[in-house]
Amino acid sequence: MPNKEETSGISQKKPAGTEKIRPGGEISFSEFKNIVLHDYRIAMESREASILGRKEVLQGKAKFGIFGDGKEIAQIAMAKVFMPGDFRSGYYRDQTFMFAKGLLTIQEWFAGLYAHASLKAEPSSAGRQMGGHYSTHSINPDNSWANLTEQCNSSSDVSPTASQMPRLLGLAMASKQYRNTPSLQKPEFEKFSKNGNEIGFGTIGDASTSEGMFWEAINAAGVMQVPMLVSVWDDGYGISVPVSYQTTKNSVSEALKGMQRDKNNEGYEIFKVKGWDYSALCETYEKAAVLCRKEHVPVLLHVEECTQPQGHSTSGSHERYKTPERLQWEKDFDGIKKMREWILKFAIATEEELTSIEEQAKTDVKDAKNRAWKEYLDEIKQEQATALELLQKVSASSTELSAIANITDELEAIKEPLRRDIASAVKRVLRITRNEKTAERQELLSFSNQFLTKNIERYDSLLYTSDALNVPEEKPVYDAEETQVNGHEVLRDNFDAILAKYSNVVIFGEDVGKLGDVNQGLENLQKKYGEERVFDTGIREETIVGQAIGMALRGLRPIAEIEYLDYLLYALQIMSDDLSTLAYRTAGTQRAPVIVRTRGHRLEGIWHSGSPMGMVLNSLRGMYVCVPRNLTHAAGFYNTLLASNEPALIIEPLNSYRLKEKKPTNPGDFKLPLGVPEIIREGKDVTIVTYGPLCRMAMEAAQQLDTYNISVEIIDVRTLLPFDIHKMIVTSLQKTNRVLFLDEDVPGGASAYMMQKALEEQGGYSYLDSPPKTLTAKEHRPAYGSDGDYFSKPSVDDIFDAVYSIMNEADPTSYPEIYS
Repeated sequence: MPNKEETSGISQKKPAGTEKIRPGGEISFSEFKNIVLHDYRIAMESREASILGRKEVLQGKAKFGIFGDGKEIAQIAMAKVFMPGDFRSGYYRDQTFMFAKGLLTIQEWFAGLYAHASLKAEPSSAGRQMGGHYSTHSINPDNSWANLTEQCNSSSDVSPTASQMPRLLGLAMASKQYRNTPSLQKPEFEKFSKNGNEIGFGTIGDASTSEGMFWEAINAAGVMQVPMLVSVWDDGYGISVPVSYQTTKNSVSEALKGMQRDKNNEGYEIFKVKGWDYSALCETYEKAAVLCRKEHVPVLLHVEECTQPQGHSTSGSHERYKTPERLQWEKDFDGIKKMREWILKFAIATEEELTSIEEQAKTDVKDAKNRAWKEYLDEIKQEQATALELLQKVSASSTELSAIANITDELEAIKEPLRRDIASAVKRVLRITRNEKTAERQELLSFSNQFLTKNIERYDSLLYTSDALNVPEEKPVYDAEETQVNGHEVLRDNFDAILAKYSNVVIFGEDVGKLGDVNQGLENLQKKYGEERVFDTGIREETIVGQAIGMALRGLRPIAEIEYLDYLLYALQIMSDDLSTLAYRTAGTQRAPVIVRTRGHRLEGIWHSGSPMGMVLNSLRGMYVCVPRNLTHAAGFYNTLLASNEPALIIEPLNSYRLKEKKPTNPGDFKLPLGVPEIIREGKDVTIVTYGPLCRMAMEAAQQLDTYNISVEIIDVRTLLPFDIHKMIVTSLQKTNRVLFLDEDVPGGASAYMMQKALEEQGGYSYLDSPPKTLTAKEHRPAYGSDGDYFSKPSVDDIFDAVYSIMNEADPTSYPEIYS
């Protein structure tokens, strides 16, 4: 806690220097007063919203609340320098900023608290995210891009602490791309940038700067010199843990002093300012923004001595962990209180004027809250009324009159119903009348089905936009000689065609630039297209993907390389929590069509032979996952995805770069459909379902099995997300009646996923004459060396034995036991 004697005075500079309050030059005192009082009104309204929001949670009208009280004045100052085209990547306490920029009304804010499942009422997420997670609309209703330079933009917030930082790096990097890349100086990109003059504004709580993502992003921005302005709201705590446990020297700005710009203009500009000093905040933000915008210098603005009047959230009380002295200090140095003192000290307004603003703020916020609650509840009450009417009709014609009446009375007694109350009541009545075939029950059943469909739209839609599934297949074309080349050359030529075809494609990652990637898939392409299009990054997987997300949010088409699948774990959190959920959590109003490129499966040792596909599949719903068996297929997937607008992960098979493949003559154009397997070998006895490099091993095993009179059909699923959308596997099972799911993930990983899809979801179980089997890697990581590979992952011998055992179980006479 600061020494009171050191902080007892507010800025003593006379507030006639109006450039501190509104950038752009001198204004009259009357205009100046109007600006200050407008800001005070916004601060008061935001504070009152926080107070009432907490009450709504504690009264049970909302599930959880986390508010921006104590940060109001700093956010108002930030809003003054935030211009159309700029992007925010922020913290869930930024409500005052959203109000100040007109990006959210207080009624809409309360609608978010109540989880109103309507984009019109709750534009940030249509009730899919809890309150405090803010978003603007980048995508028009016709699925086209909005003109991002004509609006102030907020990328959709995420809760995991510091997860906004990787994306922020990309939002700022996009400005550098648009300013420095000649291929982007075209009219078609004018809706995304005005000569790269946009700032990426980041906000973060001080305790969250302890996270690795913060440091990774901060370091990367300093290296890259991008226009990223980071505000740290420092209230001294991370929930109950004080800054002394969080940050070296108890201060993030002190800890970062080594990054302060030097005479060579390398590094950061770092500012410190008090969170309760309105005049100083306005002045500091103006200096910081001008520098950041003009010179593309990263800036850290450490806003110290913020307060938290209501504590961290509605889940606890800060009186439990703050001393009485600290609590009193927070009252004394509340930003709104200090701003009020400042206004009175310089006679900008009278006591009566400020009291009037305060009283009006309470009234306006209460009215907005009531309107939001009424609109939220009225919609559900109409559905409740319809359900009650139908239940009464069923009751009148049913032999279960008493039971239905009890359920109806229970539903009617709920004065503030939830949709789950309606759904549950209707289902209970449908259950107890299951033997009745009346018209009234049929009408109730119809309502139930429609209600379910509507709620699927409200809560279960837009995980994918599915436009990638509509890209038509276009096959590779070959010359008459069917020229054979190494696989990496197919990939390189395809990337070459992509870079020529799409001006907004950028490819980056570790060893991507000068080296052309470790397997030469980008050989010499930096030399051809320049460092703006193909470039190296530091070893920082989390922010490589985050960088791609931010760039994609601003109209670029990034292909971000993670050198090996094993190291995707570093980036998995940001892919799972941010990228894969973006379309869903914004109800389709934002998109980031990132392609993450990696290579995996078999090589050598524990950390270069990874196939953690179950982990990937469980974490990345909302992304497509492509697992090509060769590099021609990989190239086809890149082409398909660039013709669509959805994020994806492409896992290139590690052992294919030096294997020979036919060279397509139409690189950049041929496309492979998503979700469509390929039967690479026809057979009649057993179906093998697999993907990636195991396809080749399965083919070798199948040839050996032929000599034992066992005919194997092999299906390469090609993509795991989506999976076999035309049910080709079921068609195969109708013929063979036996199946082996083969992969090199751990037991219960991708093999279990494929089995559930094919046998349960697609109904393949009905056609089986033998128990389904899986063949996977062992539970441990693969051991080093050729023998380690043989005994850790499925071998050709293992595949042979697994298929043979299926036939032995079915016909032991024809296929006697081999090893006993």
